[in-house]
Amino acid sequence: MSQPGYKQFCPVAMAAEVLCTRWTMVLIRELVAGTNRFNELRRGVPKMSPTLLSQRLKELETAGILEKKEHSSEKGIFEYHLTKAGKDLYPVVEAMGNWGQKWVESQISLKNLDPSLLMWDMRRNLDPSPLPTKQTVIQFLYPELSRSKQRWWLVIEPKGDVDLCWADPGFDIDLYVTTDLRTMTAIWMGLTTVKRESEQMKLIGAKEIASSMQIWLGLSPFAAQKKLVP
Repeated sequence: MSQPGYKQFCPVAMAAEVLCTRWTMVLIRELVAGTNRFNELRRGVPKMSPTLLSQRLKELETAGILEKKEHSSEKGIFEYHLTKAGKDLYPVVEAMGNWGQKWVESQISLKNLDPSLLMWDMRRNLDPSPLPTKQTVIQFLYPELSRSKQRWWLVIEPKGDVDLCWADPGFDIDLYVTTDLRTMTAIWMGLTTVKRESEQMKLIGAKEIASSMQIWLGLSPFAAQKKLVP
């Protein structure tokens, strides 16, 4: 890594030299979640510049945490995969996430709203099992945001594949969800529920999809962790 070291033999200090540069643990969170292509990683860390993302990936490769491989069936397409050392970081990421969910104040967390990251995480964690066995399209509308960030579409295919669209995909909409970004983020984080926030949400469309929203929504993997601060 390029930053000055701590010059301590302590394993904590040595690990911090590798892992505690800006964006590094957030990037590792994405790799642990199974994201392995550059453009997909950019969607998981939307506020990270492409230049810095490239730099951090090279640093993690040098540190032996990941390896860059050409896709077996797509020539010229490269993917980033965690090595054995990288996979050993799974419990580290889980512990950090659980700690943040338990001990970081909700009001502080909810100041950092980001529709791109929220929708990307919702796409990744969505549970298609309660949805109809046909293509299902759900539109989310956040009226308070700028026009370019107001509308998002989740397209769930019959086999369970989920696509996130930021431009109208042109399909019939099964369910329209209108709410504010703060409410949707709080639900996704497990700080509240769809039922509890019914007055802040407008659901128009298929009743069976609307009624099962709390199930298919795809909450944060840390949502089940009990909050120990307000």
